[in-house]
Amino acid sequence: MSLTGGTLTAPPLPHGTLVRSDDAPPLTIPRDPAREAARRELSERLYHEHDPSLLQRALNTLWDWIGDLFATASGATPGGTVGLLVVLAAVVAVVGALWWRLGTPHRQPTSTATLFDDRPRTAAEHRAAAEAHASQGHWSHALQERMRAVVRSLEERALLDIRPGRTADEAAAEAGRTLPAHGDRLHAAARAFDDVTYGGRPATEQAYRHIAELDHDLEHTRPLLTTSSTADTPPTTRRGAAG
Repeated sequence: MSLTGGTLTAPPLPHGTLVRSDDAPPLTIPRDPAREAARRELSERLYHEHDPSLLQRALNTLWDWIGDLFATASGATPGGTVGLLVVLAAVVAVVGALWWRLGTPHRQPTSTATLFDDRPRTAAEHRAAAEAHASQGHWSHALQERMRAVVRSLEERALLDIRPGRTADEAAAEAGRTLPAHGDRLHAAARAFDDVTYGGRPATEQAYRHIAELDHDLEHTRPLLTTSSTADTPPTTRRGAAG
């Protein structure tokens, strides 16, 4: 102890020394156990009630990263932040113009899938299904069923052989040889079917009406039969419902 300015003071106690209220000797705790005890105390939930949640911490990190990225980009762009905003506005304008000009991207249509499903139906059944969809404004389903009615009708008239794996393009190409006056319309109908079925493009009422008119006209058209075609494909083996 020392006397300073009339006041009796005690020298500072070593780190980790506990002072007791009585005159018993002071207790000391080693440094490592003291640190561990403090860590356990601070890990209690009471000290973390107001900490941000895991989601909030993740969002804060994300926004900090975006802020740093924006600051770096604005520093590298002539004109700083204003120049960066002008560049972003120009990019958005170009993308919007391309979207307006080209429309929504569609997957390239293909004709690898078959025209009919596993359950055979007659042309009349396909027409009835098409009209039912059309009455509800479901033009995509109506167009598909009407195209199936066209092909099934040609099969029932023995103008096409019954082939379950046939595609719309194949049917149009084969039917165009016996109905050359309608060849272009058959190919257009096949393309419309592919766009709707495999390209994800919605059908319109006008597209459906075109195929319905084609179906009606084909019903009243006499085919152009050649000697070889009639000899190779006798009618008696082709008639009936599609499989």
